[in-house]
Amino acid sequence: MTTAIVVGSGPNGLAGAITLARAGMEVTVLEAAGTIGGGTRTSELTVPGLLHDHCSAFHPMGLAAPFFTGLDLGAHGVQWRWAPVEAAHPLDDGSAGVLHRSLEATCAGLGADGSAWRRVFEPLVEHLNELFEDLMRPILHVPAHPVSLARFGARAGLSATALGRAFRTPEARALFTGAAAHAIHPLTRPATSAIGLMLLAAGHRVGWPVPEGGSAVITAALAQILVEHGGRIETGVRVRSLSELPPTDLILLDVAPDVAIALAGDALPTRVHRAYQRFRRAPGAFKLDLAVEGGLPWANTDCNRAGTVHVGGAAAQVVAAEREVYAGRMPERPFMLVGQQYLADPARSRGNVHPVWAYAHVPFGYAGDATEAMLAQLERFAPGARERIVATVATTPTQWESYNPNFVGGDIITGANSPRQLLARPRPALNPYATGIAGVYLCSAATPPGGGVHGMCGYNAATIALADLRTGGPAKAY
Repeated sequence: MTTAIVVGSGPNGLAGAITLARAGMEVTVLEAAGTIGGGTRTSELTVPGLLHDHCSAFHPMGLAAPFFTGLDLGAHGVQWRWAPVEAAHPLDDGSAGVLHRSLEATCAGLGADGSAWRRVFEPLVEHLNELFEDLMRPILHVPAHPVSLARFGARAGLSATALGRAFRTPEARALFTGAAAHAIHPLTRPATSAIGLMLLAAGHRVGWPVPEGGSAVITAALAQILVEHGGRIETGVRVRSLSELPPTDLILLDVAPDVAIALAGDALPTRVHRAYQRFRRAPGAFKLDLAVEGGLPWANTDCNRAGTVHVGGAAAQVVAAEREVYAGRMPERPFMLVGQQYLADPARSRGNVHPVWAYAHVPFGYAGDATEAMLAQLERFAPGARERIVATVATTPTQWESYNPNFVGGDIITGANSPRQLLARPRPALNPYATGIAGVYLCSAATPPGGGVHGMCGYNAATIALADLRTGGPAKAY
């Protein structure tokens, strides 16, 4: 029997392992930490009984991605739950841009911008499955749905600020800009509309759901599926060099390019080594996990019903904050993502004390304490929030790196979403997963299609690795 080793047990590592195991390979996953999942873990971080997601929290991309839809996650314990409102973006006057799963309800709530919102998103929502089929693959491929892809590309290539001008009201502009800010990249740059378009379109098609019991339930389901297909998982095994691994037919690395350099050493071809060195990191994240009695007292009532709240004020203020972060300066008013998963999954709370998940975009490797700036932002839109907080746990960029070696400098998305890296991550190549070492492939979020809990990086890498193994394809396809 052919064998494979997967280094790293994040969603992409597990997806790659499942794909190889389904093809009949004997697969072993090695994980350095004591628990599997990478950023897709859940723990009682603040007070006993409150469940906090470590990193990934809401899963619009995962629910729509081809790999996950091809698995029976429900039979393995994943039950999806939705908050009454998918997302909201409050403004200083008490209003908010509000994302409903229903396109009709969202358009109605946006008033004068309802028709503009429909023009932008209705074609994407109608053809979302076609788009995902193309966008979740390596960039260089023959499109299965060229018309849908071209329609998307015409807008996705724009900067978020340029596309934001399609909307006239502060609420619609803020709602779009907050979603686009998930790119963690200056929103005046080309192609920064892409992530916002996909997140919002997915929100209208499948919502922004959470798994009942926390994101770790997804990890557990993937692990169970792998074991059912004969795979094994070993935790507490830190691989420091590929030379430590036993002989095997294939190796998948669910690691960032800089980690791959350390693992491969001199075995990595010079050209690939240099390309991995040029791979640019994204700004960092500073996370607060809060135990909040009675929940956050948002001034806007829709925010009290929203699973996700984007905190940053008007669109122009979000743009300014993201520009400062990318330039290496900590903004006074950072852009924040706030998760209220308990609204969809009440079992995460204990009585009237609720877990609130929040992180701010901060400069790469930020060594300061963003706690006060984040709490001030919460107070700005939820007056009295401080008085309700009964426990706080902070995760700094340095601690992110200790938690997961892929998250160097607090970069939780594994690489900057610059136009070049959106099109050619981790490097320009016909086969972006190949490392140039025979049988060794990169499968982390540094590869296409990039960050998110969808498993497609691992699936794509494993599929290509299997094809190369069957055909004896070029070992040095770099």
